[in-house]
Amino acid sequence: MFHKKTILKEFQISENKKGKFYSLPDLEKKFNINISRLPVSIRIILESIIRNYDCKKITEEYIYELMNWKPKDLRIKELPLIVTRILLQDFTGIPLLTDLAAMRSIAKKINKNPKKIEPLRPVDLIVDHSIQVDFFREKKSLDLNMQLEFKRNKERYQFIKWGMQAFNKFNVIPPGFGIVHQINLEYLSRGILNKDNIYYPDIIVGTDSHTTMINSIGVIGWGVGGIEAEAGMLGQPIYFLIPDVIGVNLIGKLNKGVTATDLVLTITKLLRKKNVVGKFVEFFGDGVKSLLLPDRATISNMAPEYGATIGFFPVDKITVNYFYNTGRNNLEIKAFESYFKSQKLFGIPKIGEIDYTDIITLNLDNVSPSLSGPNRPQDLIKLNNVKKKFTELLIKPTFKNGFNKDINELNKIYITKNGIKIKNGDILIAAITSCTNTSNPNLMLSAGLLAKKAVKFGLEISPKIKTSFTPGSRVVTEYLNNSGLLLYLEKLGFNIVAYGCATCIGNSGKIKSQIEEIIINNNIITSSILSGNRNFESRIHPSIYANFLASPPLVIAYAIAGNILVDLTIEPLGIDKNGKKIYLNDIWPSTEEINSLEKFTLNKNLFYFNYKNIKNNPGKLWSNISDTVIDNIYNWPISTYISQPPFFNNFKLKFEYFPKNIKGARALCILGDSITTDHISPAGLIEESSPAGKWLINNGVLKDEFNSYGSRRGNHEVMIRGTFSNKRIKNLITILGKNNTQIEGGFTYYQPSGEKMSIYDAAMKYISNNISTIIFAGKEYGTGSSRDWAAKGTKLLGVKMVIARSFERIHRANLIGMGILPLQFLNNDSIQSLNITGNEYFDLKGISKKIKPLEKIDFIIYRKNGKKIKKIKLLLRIDTPMEIKYYQNDGILPFVLRELLNS
Repeated sequence: MFHKKTILKEFQISENKKGKFYSLPDLEKKFNINISRLPVSIRIILESIIRNYDCKKITEEYIYELMNWKPKDLRIKELPLIVTRILLQDFTGIPLLTDLAAMRSIAKKINKNPKKIEPLRPVDLIVDHSIQVDFFREKKSLDLNMQLEFKRNKERYQFIKWGMQAFNKFNVIPPGFGIVHQINLEYLSRGILNKDNIYYPDIIVGTDSHTTMINSIGVIGWGVGGIEAEAGMLGQPIYFLIPDVIGVNLIGKLNKGVTATDLVLTITKLLRKKNVVGKFVEFFGDGVKSLLLPDRATISNMAPEYGATIGFFPVDKITVNYFYNTGRNNLEIKAFESYFKSQKLFGIPKIGEIDYTDIITLNLDNVSPSLSGPNRPQDLIKLNNVKKKFTELLIKPTFKNGFNKDINELNKIYITKNGIKIKNGDILIAAITSCTNTSNPNLMLSAGLLAKKAVKFGLEISPKIKTSFTPGSRVVTEYLNNSGLLLYLEKLGFNIVAYGCATCIGNSGKIKSQIEEIIINNNIITSSILSGNRNFESRIHPSIYANFLASPPLVIAYAIAGNILVDLTIEPLGIDKNGKKIYLNDIWPSTEEINSLEKFTLNKNLFYFNYKNIKNNPGKLWSNISDTVIDNIYNWPISTYISQPPFFNNFKLKFEYFPKNIKGARALCILGDSITTDHISPAGLIEESSPAGKWLINNGVLKDEFNSYGSRRGNHEVMIRGTFSNKRIKNLITILGKNNTQIEGGFTYYQPSGEKMSIYDAAMKYISNNISTIIFAGKEYGTGSSRDWAAKGTKLLGVKMVIARSFERIHRANLIGMGILPLQFLNNDSIQSLNITGNEYFDLKGISKKIKPLEKIDFIIYRKNGKKIKKIKLLLRIDTPMEIKYYQNDGILPFVLRELLNS
């Protein structure tokens, strides 16, 4: 039997202080296994498994399994991970809170103790996703936007305050302090924690996929769905397959003028191509040492975009210096550094020191200025090729992911009623946004310096472009102000409009109505450019179809140029006061100029006093939010924002076997590749003509008060109607229509009548007729955000299974968490090869009490006339035994609730 106390040792923190730790070097000696050759991320998880070993949920077999990790092993074994804390943002955190409140209501209803529903892990909810860009280009934009935010979201914020008093270990950071991941990086994460003087690494999960940003300081953390986070919060381990670990060997050094954004977009393309989905990625090599900590944070942040579970950097001297520079406690930092040195986890590994599943080498010398777009982060375009590439996409047909424009229309100018000229490629939104880049001082200084030079040349940005600046932390404002650069950003129209996610999540707000009208009526393909991490279809704005990711200085440069079809490498941005053509090179900041201003960013007092205000001075707007319910049980007042979720309506304390074979199912949607969670469950603006918009109007909500889908996630009536309602979603079933042409948007044809209707209306009709439904898709189904409503909404539409060629990690887990079967086509089978058009019906056989992970299941296709039958095998993408239990209980939440109330 394994005795963990035998490796509990002491380490020196300071001259007068020692701490204890579970020593991996001693474990290596004890078992004579070369643990030091394991990837650093695997060793950190091994320590967690040992520390939490209890002979119950975590047994010694998991210790031996991980201790003997082999680079090329078949990955079929799961691990239970006990996290140290849970990280939430409000778009995902409020639905989680409604589930917890509903669990307490159920407990009370069946005469069980509601207080059994209580977080056992510390929870931090950062309210950062609700602010919208309504006011911009004016000094008071921030104050005006925040006032509107609090007016719109009063009911939601009252509900959050109820949660603060109802649950222990539930901490809230109010609006206006920054973006969840930047706050986590700069303040919340201490690197290591201790209990009873035993020190251990911080390990977290968050309900936002970009939780991975914390990997840059050597902390293991990744995004999960809200339902999985709830389980972890309530004491359940987070179960995951023992992963492959891909080593990315960085060599060389970035050239002058190349930014961390250029690097991360290059990495995203490279690793997407290598298919690292569901794998750990660990960066190593001499090139890593040339990257500042914020550069590493930019790379780790976009792990979801390149598909990895984590994008991990080991702890080194640069990490320690970052802790000092961001105002952490000196004794904590000493403990942090001493701990990792004592564990022999300190320093960046060199080639040959670690056994990785595979190694990918990237020469930093080869990275060049780039954009990604127009609708996927992995679609890298070199700066000198943007004009050519976008011109090709404009005239490509829709089925080839183009915009299907006539070549003669490309330069046609359209004029609005009030004289604004618009043409294809025009930039209508330019946003310096997202923690991906605003956490990086060098990128912020670059943007400020470029703005300063542009202003001195007399360059301006067209008033038709909606410009905005949303830092991820108030600290950014302080150092830009102290360095004298904020003034120049403001002169170009990049006023601070929010401290929050804003444009990157789709809270870009409205564009001018006359501009929107003309681009809709004439199908003009306009653009946005943003320093964000996602540019999926309709995410940034429902009427702007081409969206590009770029570094903050390039965002400003393109805004000055005004059109994405301007080749910044050879064409002028504009004309100066003397009539001289000004090019990008004329205003691009030098490395020396950036370095001369770094002193303004390396001020630990800025960080310390900023974050001290979270408790001391949260702001009048937040302080004025009153609690409407002072009780441990929420009383569910009538609201279009917060309603009791229906997921426990038929809950029974005694387990009853849930799944069964499915007969006579119909296709609700047939979709293509790279369907994102934005396609499935939008976060942005709610349109008046949509099923959700109609429901809000019928319930007395004015159009101007719709807010966003993200802000309405506490109300299932809105969210179910928003599922598959994205304007750009292409349901191939619609080709069955009279004209045999593709229809965009949330429509389908109800079978067998062939009646065209919204996907929501069709789903309700199938449910009323007791007919099961299926979603068919191609590769990378569920890519993007970790939003659980993409699974919850699918569940409420009556969908029993999703059949795809491949799944993204988080969404696959979320589907199982809601009791929906993820099934994968085998070999060369696909929607196209099987000629699935939408008028068929289907049977699924082999779903029994004895189903096993990754089993092959019989699937039968009946043609429209019922005579032609095709039988195939599908791969059951329930990957672990614990996921089988979740599915058999109709999802994670019923499973966890039964465990808690029966304990």
